[in-house]
Amino acid sequence: MKVAFATQDQQRVDAHFGWAKHLAVYEVSPSGYRFLQDFPFGEDLAEDGNEDKLSPKLAAIHDCAIVYVAAIGGSAAARVVASKIHPVKVTQPEPILDILDKLQETLAGMPPPWLRKALLKGQARVHDFEEDDEVKND
Repeated sequence: MKVAFATQDQQRVDAHFGWAKHLAVYEVSPSGYRFLQDFPFGEDLAEDGNEDKLSPKLAAIHDCAIVYVAAIGGSAAARVVASKIHPVKVTQPEPILDILDKLQETLAGMPPPWLRKALLKGQARVHDFEEDDEVKND
């Protein structure tokens, strides 16, 4: 599963989604994690109401299941959720590696329902219709 982190310093989740200078993307599984890519963004990010700043960010993390942020605006959160990405807000700046360690542990155990759903991102849904094939004779 791919996970993105909104960061100013590439070390901690310390950025508002719309104002983040970087989105760091990692691959996470129960057996470990690895850094995949950093998406740097320009300096003109602090302009409220500039929805155009969100499009490149959403494109960068389109295949991520989760994005960790320090904060996120309502319209940005709606667009993130519409992209089937689960936003997670941290209450204070937190090291990315600490979050990755906790996430890996959770994946190795019993993930909560929201995380199990996030794990399915990008996978085709498989339905078992075998029971529907039975003909009932009343």
